[in-house]
Amino acid sequence: MKRSRYTEEQIIGILKEHAAGLSASELCRKHGISDATFYTWRKKYGGLEVSEAKRLRALEDENRRLKTLLAESVMDNATLKEMLTKNF
Repeated sequence: MKRSRYTEEQIIGILKEHAAGLSASELCRKHGISDATFYTWRKKYGGLEVSEAKRLRALEDENRRLKTLLAESVMDNATLKEMLTKNF
């Protein structure tokens, strides 16, 4: 996955500038981002504080790790069932 040029703190700062009254097009030009990126950020980080964004990132990482563990255990279980059904 491509790493963002902007940290969550910077993204939230940009969104707060928009809330303070700057237009989206001015912000996009100033920070060198596209309109689509700005609106994606607004959808994901709109209304969040920095601490909440860090907590969101931690939860997403934990969720990703748990999904990987679950997938591995399901594969192990399927392999064991397959081995039990074979006649040696």
